[in-house]
Amino acid sequence: MIRIAHISDTHITSDAAYKGYAFDLIVEEINRGNFDFVIHTGDVTNQGLREEYERASYELKKIRKPLIVLPGNHDVRNVGYKLFEKIIGPPNGVFEFENGVLIWVDSTIPDLSDGRIGAYKFRWLREKLEEYSSRRIKIVAAHHHLIPLPDTGRERNVLYNAGDVLDLFLRHEVALYTCGHKHVPNVYRVEDMVVDNAGCTSCRKTRAGDVNSYNIIELHEDGRMKVRIRRVTGDELRKEHKVLKPKLFVPKGERLVRIVQMSESNVSDRVYFRRKVLEHAIRMINEKLKPDLVIHNGDLVDAGIERYYSKAYEFYEKIKARKLIVPGHNDITYLGHDLFKEYFGRPNTIEIGKFAFIPVQSAQYETPIGVVGRMGQRILRDLLLEHGDKFTTVIMHHNIVPVPRSREIGFLEDAGDVLKMITEEKANLVLTGHGGNAFGVKIEDTPIVNAGSVSWELHRNPYGNTFNVIDIYTHIVVAFEIQATWGSGRLLGIWKVKNLTP
Repeated sequence: MIRIAHISDTHITSDAAYKGYAFDLIVEEINRGNFDFVIHTGDVTNQGLREEYERASYELKKIRKPLIVLPGNHDVRNVGYKLFEKIIGPPNGVFEFENGVLIWVDSTIPDLSDGRIGAYKFRWLREKLEEYSSRRIKIVAAHHHLIPLPDTGRERNVLYNAGDVLDLFLRHEVALYTCGHKHVPNVYRVEDMVVDNAGCTSCRKTRAGDVNSYNIIELHEDGRMKVRIRRVTGDELRKEHKVLKPKLFVPKGERLVRIVQMSESNVSDRVYFRRKVLEHAIRMINEKLKPDLVIHNGDLVDAGIERYYSKAYEFYEKIKARKLIVPGHNDITYLGHDLFKEYFGRPNTIEIGKFAFIPVQSAQYETPIGVVGRMGQRILRDLLLEHGDKFTTVIMHHNIVPVPRSREIGFLEDAGDVLKMITEEKANLVLTGHGGNAFGVKIEDTPIVNAGSVSWELHRNPYGNTFNVIDIYTHIVVAFEIQATWGSGRLLGIWKVKNLTP
């Protein structure tokens, strides 16, 4: 077993921001504990100043275990990245241990709170993952968070290229990603990878009345991973994750329901709208796929004007199956809020046998940024509880997990709180449609599937214009991405879900 202490966001300074007694208490626990090494995931200092780095160097020497330290956004303020490398150590590197490797990478941008693993560092990170591909345990550490976090307020500081980074980690079978940044401890399982966020070890800025904490990570020989969030009060939150085996599930029994998931048709008279592609997709849906339900995750039209809505209505009236359409941000520009209701009605929960499909309004006037809001979250929670005996599918426009090949501007402002609530209430499936690229991933017990653009030329999908087909069996969800022009497809994911056997 490998045992790791994970600290973060110490914010060492002579000012009141630093709580030296909390740092000393946690360090004393670590020194007494049976830890193989310690990871500090950044914001060592508060402003990146020389006097702070000099004090941090003294404080960190109190830790009597092998220590890996990487920079945070506060450390690179005031050109502090030069001092970090001079006084603390290299901002990127590799630490090898028995059966495993830790790769740490600098995700900071000088003088900004946002994070990014730029092109050269991304290439370096990929090369290191390939170099150590034979290691049973692969850990990556950076400062910025990869998945939206609860209790953080407005969600805007995830890595800009979080989708590409997440895709890279899953492809290279990274077992653990450790980070800090938002002062909120949290643990998620993303497919077979554990994402471990540490809270703040010794900063006064805790959130929602929390206290200082650090995480204890145990990596077991059988693949189990235990993470304990240990607070200075002595309270602990424990989570254990097991490797999901087998990774390829085989559907058994008859298919219970088939969903076609579309997004970003952006019907208009602009050259970017591919009318023939949409017409071909609709013919495939009617003649070959024959779904039980067609879901459109928003951006029906390119702009909320009557001419575009009239055209979109003509297209989607041709679909023979039952439809559930939620508005995207383009749909409610100009008069679109009223036109959407006039042409397509207000989206309401649909029940089909054992299945409940719950629409969520995330689009807002005149902005691509979405929000569900605290009232919307309460309504969604109530609906999930009300339909808890059914297979629940949540449908919204904005993505709540990062999408590859996209700078993360599509997140919900409250993505962290929405994601936490959805996973806690064990929604069985989430369907989103923002970002112009198809992607599927399972967070905790909930598969989340994003649709690409079905007929808009300005997309980010190397497979072109596509839509998704999602088949649900008694205990398996299978998601395919289908090319809207040629009908060829690729597998997005197969996930084990709630057993629907009578």
